[in-house]
Amino acid sequence: MSNLYQSWYEAGARERIAALVDAGSFTEYVGPERRETSPHLGIFDLPAQFDDGIVVGAATVDGTPIMIAAQEGRFMGGAFGEVHGAKLTGLLRAAKALDRDVVIAFDTGGVRLQEANAGEIAIAEIMRAVTEARIAGVRVVGLIGGRAGCYGGGGLIAGCCSTLIISEQGRISVTGPEVIETNKGVEEFDSRDRALVWRTMGGKHRTLIGGADLFVDDDAAAFRAAMLAALVRPARAGSVRNAAPLPFGRGGRPGLDLATLDAEQDRLERRIARFGDAADATDIWRTLGIDDPQAIPDMPSAAFATLAAQYRESADDAR
Repeated sequence: MSNLYQSWYEAGARERIAALVDAGSFTEYVGPERRETSPHLGIFDLPAQFDDGIVVGAATVDGTPIMIAAQEGRFMGGAFGEVHGAKLTGLLRAAKALDRDVVIAFDTGGVRLQEANAGEIAIAEIMRAVTEARIAGVRVVGLIGGRAGCYGGGGLIAGCCSTLIISEQGRISVTGPEVIETNKGVEEFDSRDRALVWRTMGGKHRTLIGGADLFVDDDAAAFRAAMLAALVRPARAGSVRNAAPLPFGRGGRPGLDLATLDAEQDRLERRIARFGDAADATDIWRTLGIDDPQAIPDMPSAAFATLAAQYRESADDAR
């Protein structure tokens, strides 16, 4: 990878993969030459893409094998369809079988409307595959900072990951701004108010409420450094696997168990009780103890990271 600054937000799927992995180590699975395109888009006279908007394969990071996927937000907003979803499901199942950690660069608006049922099924299959991989001790690290954000089913999948890394430009939400406005009205949520969108769904807010684990600059090198940190996070008590030392200096990897799920459920219930009456993200930030919540949107990344370390809601090791 290059030491030059490279915007994660502006990069494409293959550029992001190249920035994350060891040079020349990436092997793509079901690549464009296979012509595995969506069987549904032609019905709507929509163009297909030969990789169906997602790049998947194997690579090494500092010499250690991993599986990696990156969504192409510039094709149909990175939306999930039948083929798109099958490629990610297959990669996760392969990761479990091969005992390799997985990195997913999310960039998606959710399920394709043109492939609604197939897309929804794909989301369910991916979530099951993530869960099964984590139960087996595989880390699943999500990266969020692309143009399309991480919405709809993508937001659900991201919530299943072991670790989430996000930039200020990243957004996470099960429901997108336009959908909220359509169903609740512009008075409830104005999707054209970009400050409101980023304030309620963006990387800073998600970090402060414990919905994302690591906050980084919009820089591919920063995402790579955070990814490396996520791949060496120490195992929790009760880890599924606590065997001989593993690559990256690991003495075991964090699995997914009932205690983890109970901790996450408890955290979400406390969040509703604590923040349920808040009308805006700034109200939540004030409740967290931040004296000047209005300053957060304009705060430089380094200063925000320092503040977040002090005030962010604890995840209670729920991931």
